[in-house]
Amino acid sequence: MNCYTAKTIAYIVVGLISLANTYGANDNKYLSPLKILASKEGKNLYIAEYTANQVAVFDTEKNKVTDTIRIPGPPSGLALSDDRNKLYVTVASPAGKVCIVNIKEKKVTENLPVGHTPTAPVISPDGRFLYVSNRFDNNVSIIDLNTKKELTRIPVKREPIASAITTDGKFLFVANSLPYGSANTNYISAVVSVIDTKAQKVAKNIKLPNGSTELHDICISPDGKYAYVTHILARYQMPTTQLERGWMNTNALSIINVQNKELLNTVLLDDIDLGAANPWGVTCTRDNKYICVAHAGSHEITLIDRQKMHKKLENAANGYEISKSLKDKLYADDVKNDLAFLADLKQRVKLYGKGPRGIAAVGNKIYAAEYFSDSLAVVDIANKNQPKVVSIKLGPEQKLSTIRKGQLAFHDASLCFQQWQSCSSCHPDARSDGLNWDLLNDGLGNPKSSKSLLLSHKTPPVMVTGVRDKAQTAVRSGIKYIQFAQPAPDKANAIDQYLESLKPVPSPYLVNGKLSDDAKKGKILFEKANCASCHPAPLYTDMQKYDVGTGKGLEKNQKFDTPTLVEIWRTAPYLYDGRANTIKQVLKEYNEKDKHGKTNDLNEKQIRQLAEFVLSL
Repeated sequence: MNCYTAKTIAYIVVGLISLANTYGANDNKYLSPLKILASKEGKNLYIAEYTANQVAVFDTEKNKVTDTIRIPGPPSGLALSDDRNKLYVTVASPAGKVCIVNIKEKKVTENLPVGHTPTAPVISPDGRFLYVSNRFDNNVSIIDLNTKKELTRIPVKREPIASAITTDGKFLFVANSLPYGSANTNYISAVVSVIDTKAQKVAKNIKLPNGSTELHDICISPDGKYAYVTHILARYQMPTTQLERGWMNTNALSIINVQNKELLNTVLLDDIDLGAANPWGVTCTRDNKYICVAHAGSHEITLIDRQKMHKKLENAANGYEISKSLKDKLYADDVKNDLAFLADLKQRVKLYGKGPRGIAAVGNKIYAAEYFSDSLAVVDIANKNQPKVVSIKLGPEQKLSTIRKGQLAFHDASLCFQQWQSCSSCHPDARSDGLNWDLLNDGLGNPKSSKSLLLSHKTPPVMVTGVRDKAQTAVRSGIKYIQFAQPAPDKANAIDQYLESLKPVPSPYLVNGKLSDDAKKGKILFEKANCASCHPAPLYTDMQKYDVGTGKGLEKNQKFDTPTLVEIWRTAPYLYDGRANTIKQVLKEYNEKDKHGKTNDLNEKQIRQLAEFVLSL
């Protein structure tokens, strides 16, 4: 067992509480099944129950939970050794770790330290190495399973959330959840980082289509030819005047050619008049016939005929007639905008539970972890035309608290007209999606950076220009003008309580939960530069509006609401239009005449120290 100092243990405890609150559950009466892993022969499923701090063992023959394994924190990912004797479980905490579970004894036998909020453990085909995505450290740990030592950490772009390894073990495909870079450019998207496992470095970053954000899962087909990635394809360039035909958000699956490590194409999972919101888990049936996608927002799974889809994509690459009468042709570039492309190749299966996330396929059965109903969906596709659907409770029925109802409503696309999106489509984990949106609350043609909702109820007014008097108003306006629905009072009130329950996640810039030496010096500079006058502790905002000289075009001389700096490390890019990719840029490049704090006379070292303090909040 690894030993931790008292200070580190305290950091872990505080971090676990913060993370639990972040995802909307600070008591463990709910299970919140998040991930599913099937054993090789398919007899057992291992289910990571996030807010219960346990892994359930589900017998697929008996259709019931036969055991539970206690985990010292929220389990965020699962991997099984080839001999099926060990289960590797990532624990989502700032001082992250991987628990090694002895399956026969049903207990944790060792803990391996990794990075901040680890997830997506993947074992190399030869069983020698374990790869772990450290979400908030923006890197991937490589662990030697013989020595149980971490060999290195490989930097990737932003919030690695899922990964899959090639059948030969040579490359690890890592899905970065959010876009990296400025938001005021013509092209912004999240990327898939391809790690060369021998060289232990990123060989390539594969850009997804413009507007790709909130990547949630990735899998490699059983034949090893393709990687499939779920994500939102946002139409952020459009003003938010309507929802029809995916005007604001579409829901997508991107296909990557594994051999040449290039994006083959992206297909839309929606129908023309019905969104398939928040695609999450993805897997392939072992016979290579179907791609299966869980939709956390619209509470369904989609089955895609894999062979027919690839044939149609091949035809599209060469251009072919859609209709002989119209003599129209579809080309590869058109596919990502075509809501009808998969119409005759997919089947959407409605589930009984709420919030399916993780997904697994065993034989003719597809299993989905129904996060909000504490249940397991079982979809029998032996007869694909008439799949049988059941939902099996994983524990005792629990009455939903108002906070839990609010978390569900925040992630529920049935609240939205034609279920194109949920609140979480633009605010993952109630934070920011890294894009600029042209909302109509302050005019047209002036897009602004999506804001984190953390502390929004405590720091009125809200929105970038403070156009809403308080968060309660913004919640109801969001439902009405972005979801295009009438806000039901009980759901709006519940969303308020959910958002108010959120707690900040400890910054990855902290050292054992404390300011680093540079950050301590930065704190002194924060006072000297007069930053604290507008950003006073503990909320780090005075809740006033100022013209800090950053407005351009329609926003010239505009007064902006002073944002809280709490958890600002997580909400890049910065400024109202997302032009600044880093806090350093805010302090040095976009601070004309010191209107945004007296920083122009600071040297490079002092700027770095000041930035480190701000990013530690």
